[in-house]
Amino acid sequence: MQEPGKKLLRASMLERRQNLDPDTVRENSARILERLLSLDRVREARSAMLYLPARGEVDTWPLLDHYWRNGSEVLLPRCCNGRPGIMEAYAVTSRADIAPGCFGLMEPRDDLARLVPEPRPEVVLIPALAFDRRGYRLGFGGGYYDRFLPALTSSPLLVGPAYAFQILESLPVEPWDCPVQVIVTPEEILHITTEARP
Repeated sequence: MQEPGKKLLRASMLERRQNLDPDTVRENSARILERLLSLDRVREARSAMLYLPARGEVDTWPLLDHYWRNGSEVLLPRCCNGRPGIMEAYAVTSRADIAPGCFGLMEPRDDLARLVPEPRPEVVLIPALAFDRRGYRLGFGGGYYDRFLPALTSSPLLVGPAYAFQILESLPVEPWDCPVQVIVTPEEILHITTEARP
């Protein structure tokens, strides 16, 4: 699929996600959270990098609360001003550390949250408009995660939370794409094997 095809797919997936009613988002997110916490590596992680939901994304706020209760480090991405496609990890210890930021997204406050220059998360939750059954994702096209993930010195479990309609059979793959190892939907947990990838 060439870029025009990707652009159309992004638009249609985003429209479908944004049009989900709040009850559907809440119910599906609760089931996804339950499945996420059934995974030992996710439930017991001492450091986890999450995203904050926007435009109908799977709700991750309860997962922040889970890690804060357990005394785990919670990392959130923050876009770097003037550096398109680059993000940094900040440790947040409460909701007071978070405010609207780049692109209108909720982000760590740089005056309260702590910049972590060399993050070593055990788990990274990765947002996407769609995933395929090989673990590849369709993002917004900014390349933030594709640049961030290879720079990590740890080997975290990469997890994609998604609604069932976001799982497609196949997506176009670029050489720099970083596939997730686990996709969690309200109905299933998909463990991606390396044999499933090209």
